[in-house]
Order: sequence, then C-alpha cells, then structure tokens
Amino acid sequence: MTFLRESSIVFRRQLRMNLRNPAWVIIGMLQPVLYLLLFGPLLKDVVKTFGYDNAYTFFVPGLLVQLGIFGAFFAGFSLIGEWREGVIEAERVTPASRTALLMGRLWRDLTQLLVQAIILVALGYLMGMRASWQGAVLGVVLTLLIGGACAASSNALALTTKSEDVMAPVINMVMMPVLLLSGILLPMTIGPKWLLDVSDVMPTRHVVDAVRGLFTGGAGSELAWGTGWAIVLCALGVWWGTATFRRENA
Repeated sequence: MTFLRESSIVFRRQLRMNLRNPAWVIIGMLQPVLYLLLFGPLLKDVVKTFGYDNAYTFFVPGLLVQLGIFGAFFAGFSLIGEWREGVIEAERVTPASRTALLMGRLWRDLTQLLVQAIILVALGYLMGMRASWQGAVLGVVLTLLIGGACAASSNALALTTKSEDVMAPVINMVMMPVLLLSGILLPMTIGPKWLLDVSDVMPTRHVVDAVRGLFTGGAGSELAWGTGWAIVLCALGVWWGTATFRRENA
C-alpha cells in the first residue's frame, strides 16, 4: 500500500504539470493524426494489393504502435528539466521508494498515451475504419505495453545522458530503423526478401502485426509473438528505468 500511495503522489503531481502545459500531449498527438488525415486516403486503392479492403483498418493499427513508440520515447525530456531544476535531488532526500518515483511518472505517460490512443481510434472509426471494438481494445492494450517499455527506457536514458543534445540524436538513430522496418506505414511483405529477413528480428514488427491482426480479426500466431515481445520489452524497460532511478537516487 505504501508503494501505491507513493506512486500515486508522484503520478498526481506529474499529471497536474501536464494539465498546466498540455503542449507535449497535443504535439505528440498531431503527428499520427496528420498521417491519418493526409496519408490514409492515399492508401485506399493501394491496400487492396496487400489483401485489405479498408485502408484505415490497415493504417490505424500501425499508427497506434507508432504513437506508443514515438510519443513515449520523448517522455524523458521532461525528466531532464526536472533534474536540472533540482526536483530529482529533492526527491532523493524523501523516504519514497525509488521504484515509485519511476512508476508514478510511468502512470502519467501511460494515461497520456491512453487518451491519445482513444482519440486516434475514434477518429479512425469516423473516417470509415471497420474493426471490432474488442480487437480495438486489445490493440490499445498492446500499444500501452510497448509504450510503457519506451517511456521507461526514455526516463532511464534521460537520467543517463542528462542532456537533450545527447538524447535527441540517440532517439532519432533508434527510431528511424524502427519506423522503416516495423511495417507501420507499409507491410514488409511487399519488400525484397533480405529486407523482410531484417525486419523479422525487429520486435516492434511483430507487435505491429499483432495489433493489425486484432483490428482485422485475423490474429493468429502473430498475436502470440506480438504479445510476447510487448511483455518482454515492457519488463526490460521497467527494469532498466528502475535500476537507473535507484542508482541516481541512492
């Protein structure tokens, strides 16, 4: 109970900070929405060659995972500001669990991601997406898992680098191959075999396939692989973030 109370205190403080300055929430939401509005219509005829009869049923799941990865990866930038202002140092002298300091922030990031995911899915339905609500709900759950992995890793990276100038190029270097090799915008099956083989080792590719299968009702082995990788990545991210917080606040 003490851990939950400490985490909730950090969560409420972080949430109040976000509500006072919602710029990051809005900016994080704009990119997938613009992709949906401007790129989605271009896929209406193209997706038929991939075996899909609805562009948005194909496209929205990929954008969901993109939102979970890209949006959550920038969560650590606010932590650098807190470290620079002495907030982390002030938290160091409290008896709060070091893990709770991470989890409270992680709950904030996942709450933000959940709101953004709901808006994106609702907009997809308004634009003609055909997907069962059960599949959409499970797809959002997988998105939260991968988002939790990225948010925890981002916080760990922020406390490791302590510099936006270092953190930004590292994130860009990681995110470019993730975007290109995960099948977020186009399925990897249309590429050459060597590219497909490379994408097979990308865990996020399996997560995208799982979420897309849930939306289209065709999830099979992809669901097991995607769920497994999402859980593993989330566990590793939380472990790394917790270890970093403990080291920084010992």
